This record gives sequence, C-alpha cells and structure tokens, in this order.
Amino acid sequence: MFQRDYFMRMIEQMTEAVGQILQLGRERKHEEALLLIDDLLEKKFRLSSKLIRSLSDGDLIKMMSTNGILETGQLQAIALLLKQEAIISADLGREDDAFAANVKALQLFIRLSLAGAEPTLADPREQASELLETLRPYELPIPAKRLLVEWHVEEGRYAEAENVLYELLEEQAIWSEEAAEIYRGILRQTDEKLIAGGLPREEVEQGLEALMKS
Repeated sequence: MFQRDYFMRMIEQMTEAVGQILQLGRERKHEEALLLIDDLLEKKFRLSSKLIRSLSDGDLIKMMSTNGILETGQLQAIALLLKQEAIISADLGREDDAFAANVKALQLFIRLSLAGAEPTLADPREQASELLETLRPYELPIPAKRLLVEWHVEEGRYAEAENVLYELLEEQAIWSEEAAEIYRGILRQTDEKLIAGGLPREEVEQGLEALMKS
C-alpha cells in the first residue's frame, strides 16, 4: 500500500511538473523552465542536469537501484525531465545541449524497456521510439548504438539491429566475435520471427559468414 501511494504521489507530482514546464515553454519562459527542471531533479533525486550529463546511463542505473532492484518509476521521471530539457534547449537554439539530453533520455528509456519496466509515468518503448525518430538526423554515440542493437534484437527488429551492427563494425567499435555472437543469437529465432523482423535466415547466415571471413 505504501509503495502504491508513493507511486501515485510521484505520478501526480510529475504530471503537474511536466504541465508547468510545458506552460513555461509556451510562454517562452525557457530559462525558468530549465531552472524548474534542475530544481525538480535536485529536490526529488539529489541530482542536477549537469551531473546527469556527466554520468553514463549505466552509472545512473546503479544510482537508481536499491539492493539490485531498479527504481523504474524514478528513472522514468528523470528520463521525462531530460526529454523536456531537450525540447527547451532546442527552442533556445542550444543544439548540443538538446542532443545530449535527448541521447541520455533515449538510453534510459531503452534500458527501462530492456528491463521490462511497467509504464508508471510513460511507456519506455514508446518514448524510446519517439526519441529515436527525433535523433534520426544525427550520428549517435557508440554507447547508444550498442544499446540500440540489444534493444532492436530484443524487440525482434533484426534488420534494424543488423544496420546498427554494421555501423559499429565500420567504426571498429565492436569486436568481430561479439558481433558474430549477436548473429548466432538471432539465428536461434524461428523462421517466422526472422521474416517478421526483416531478416530471413538466409540473410543472417550470409551476414555471419561474411563476418567470419573478414
């Protein structure tokens, strides 16, 4: 009961906060909106947007875990605030800040999706897909690409996983054996799943064979 009440209060507070941030954005009070986001991060999570930007998504996962259990509601709140920060930064013409906030939000939502987190504040899968579309014109950093491969495979989007895997191989950001293991994992799926994921078994086998010859 206590945990449920806690989540309900957090949902209510975060919904209200996001509404305030959006209203400040509509009123072109962007700096006030950014201050509100920092204030929320500091009061609710003892963090700041500057600290979040300096930490990896893996470090944030560790910080938001208690006895090995991920605090998914809190992490969703942080990711949502980062997404709002990115929107405001973009409105201010601060493209680098917007990009960094969007990437971190994407990584957090992907990790939440991989963890099977319940959508208490937002649906991690939907949010990750939306952010990925926002970031499509940009070159993602290598850690984000590695997460994307794992997520695409988990979601059964095998052709998309292979596309990102090719990028990592071209950038020499992944070992050939690690990439081969990903192919072998995909090969363990049924023919129906492979076809639905845009990568028939023959193409997976060809990709693995080409990789082993390289």
